[in-house]
Amino acid sequence: MGAKSFTAAVEQLKPDPVYGSLVLSKFINCLMYDGKKSTAQHIVYGAMELLGKRVKDAKPIDVFDAAINNVKPNLETKSRRVGGQNYQVPMAVSRKRQQGLAIRWIIEAARAKSGKPMTDRLADELLAASRREGAAMTTRENVHKMAEANRAFAHFAW
Repeated sequence: MGAKSFTAAVEQLKPDPVYGSLVLSKFINCLMYDGKKSTAQHIVYGAMELLGKRVKDAKPIDVFDAAINNVKPNLETKSRRVGGQNYQVPMAVSRKRQQGLAIRWIIEAARAKSGKPMTDRLADELLAASRREGAAMTTRENVHKMAEANRAFAHFAW
């Protein structure tokens, strides 16, 4: 039987229609629920418009890129079973996974807030992340702290 015939792979990802960015296109796809892409695009572009109004000196896409790059983790811990015991072993994160985690954390942080429309929450979180603050950055710091705390087990990484 083998693998699935179709996967939403990077090769099939088209740049988004407004900014021509592959990362933003991936972000829209991650935000999308139930295949409702137009709704996801509406939310993301609404958030980008808000960013444009709030940050006068930079383009919204630059703020978005800064936010993603700031949230990307360098290290994470993975469970390794050695001699009947589980160790949290710190490991370097691949570029693709860094981007995926950053996108996921920003979306989760925006969804966790309440009381405002999603466009506002997303704009707030992206702006906070571009300034190295906010819930997504806190998640990144916690992941780094975990990796730092378990540095003694780094020799189990293979």
